Amino acid sequence: MNYELYIFVIRNFKFVIKLIMILEIVSPEATLFKGEVTSVSLPGVNGSFQILNNHAPIVSILKQGTVKIAAPSFKFEKEVEDKFTRVNDQNYTLDIASGTIEMKDNKVIVLAD
Repeated sequence: MNYELYIFVIRNFKFVIKLIMILEIVSPEATLFKGEVTSVSLPGVNGSFQILNNHAPIVSILKQGTVKIAAPSFKFEKEVEDKFTRVNDQNYTLDIASGTIEMKDNKVIVLAD
């Protein structure tokens, strides 16, 4: 499956849906990650939840746990690469102590401790 585009045809009309959103993870020390992702799973205070492309706007508090990131490719700065755990070529995780998340206009911002 091509993560960037999903194309389907209904009655000779072609529809293209982009399955990518922007994720930015910021800590007090540095920006840990900024890039295009297909999904992000987060440890919310009321339970884990997942955000996909075109999710409704949301602001939530995060508890200690693991942020799971899925993307077609990853590019990390050398200084922060060791904070992430590689699951496979398209999935990484990041352990956090707490944080806040905002999803708006297809951009997810995670402020993580």
